[in-house]
Amino acid sequence: MTQLLDSRTSQNASFAFSIGDPFPAILTPQLFGQVGLNVDNPSGVIRVEFFATVSIFQPIESPFAGIFVIIVRGTTTNDPIVYSALNTLTPSETDEQVTPITIVGSDFNVPAPAGDELIYSAFVSTTVLGPVRVGPESFNVTAYSD
Repeated sequence: MTQLLDSRTSQNASFAFSIGDPFPAILTPQLFGQVGLNVDNPSGVIRVEFFATVSIFQPIESPFAGIFVIIVRGTTTNDPIVYSALNTLTPSETDEQVTPITIVGSDFNVPAPAGDELIYSAFVSTTVLGPVRVGPESFNVTAYSD
């Protein structure tokens, strides 16, 4: 029988345009969500599901931009990547654009952590300067076992 181990939310920005964080450098991952799950005494295989959203503002006449989202099991980009995605923002000569990027993913057969805390982190980066993180930004993670 499936057992819920823990479920957590990291809410960095709740509303559209509630932040205005430009990317400081090309391909430099920015943390937008992190959760620590309590997984005391899991029985069987651990499965983790995650959902995230990050919204990016693209100014008028900016170049094509690749937006990378990665989810890691840990706290840094050197930890195991369990999900990655690329979204391409196309330029516009007439309109500024806000693109919400929503991801759904999972991590299966997760090793039980030594300290009973399982940490996941969400990062976003861009291939050009100009795009701005504007919100909303959230990261939801749930762990189950058999």
